[in-house]
Amino acid sequence: MNEHEQLVDRAARHAHTVLFLGSMDAGKSTLARATAAFALRVGRSVAYIDADVAQKTIGPPTTVGMKHIRKPDDLTLEALSHADALGFVGSTFPQDDLVALIGALQRLRDRARTEGADLLIVDTGGEVSGIGGELLKYYMVDVLEPDLVVGLARGQELEPIFGIVDRFFGIETMSAPVHPDVVLTSVEERTTSHAKAMARYFEAGEQQRFRIKPTVFVPTLPPLYDLQMLDRMLVGLSDGQGGFIGLGLLGYVPEDAGLRLTTPVAVPPKALRLGSVRLEDTYRAKRVDLRNLFGTE
Repeated sequence: MNEHEQLVDRAARHAHTVLFLGSMDAGKSTLARATAAFALRVGRSVAYIDADVAQKTIGPPTTVGMKHIRKPDDLTLEALSHADALGFVGSTFPQDDLVALIGALQRLRDRARTEGADLLIVDTGGEVSGIGGELLKYYMVDVLEPDLVVGLARGQELEPIFGIVDRFFGIETMSAPVHPDVVLTSVEERTTSHAKAMARYFEAGEQQRFRIKPTVFVPTLPPLYDLQMLDRMLVGLSDGQGGFIGLGLLGYVPEDAGLRLTTPVAVPPKALRLGSVRLEDTYRAKRVDLRNLFGTE
């Protein structure tokens, strides 16, 4: 049994919450899926949370997705892409809204447990270096309370985070080198992948269009706000109970100076949360600072 197989065996048989860490293109998702597959074979009830808001396995970019794994076919990439539950972060950069990311993780963790998951597998993004990466992983560990943290590392890159996990939480850690078959991707390739994933989401099925009142947003729109500034802004569709049912794209309607929502979700949302990205016609995401957009601090 090689070291990657040892990680899978330990996590699948004995963990209750396992957190997978590693930089970009480290093979975290592959190892997480292997762990879920083996856990099914040994009779565990598995839920998989995808906390990477950029390179998605579950759900569209800018979200945290949760999927119950009840049979092997649930682990195909096509099946995984359809989340059982979503949390909306609103950006492909988790540092843009850390509070939203951590809140989504807590809510989806609780839902997975309530719905019967015995093993919770959490895949994370590639932010592992510097202050931002260390704080992000610190808060993830803090809210998820894993009993096992698994790292796929190039050299010693994860040692600072493993030190934090040990000193602050006393949680078991296991590590292995990045698998030699992992293929590195460029920034442009990742950006193109984000855009294609977003296009697949919005172009799947029949498009729904809803007229939107300016009073349904968080953050609240300033008085007499120019709604044209929200053209092609991404929004999360609230279910009215703290969760999200999907994504939508705002469009400005010049004829009546109003807003229209376009979404593949058939159910009208209860409210809308503004994201921090504007989608181009090609579905490429451009970062937007909401404070600058609203002219506030």
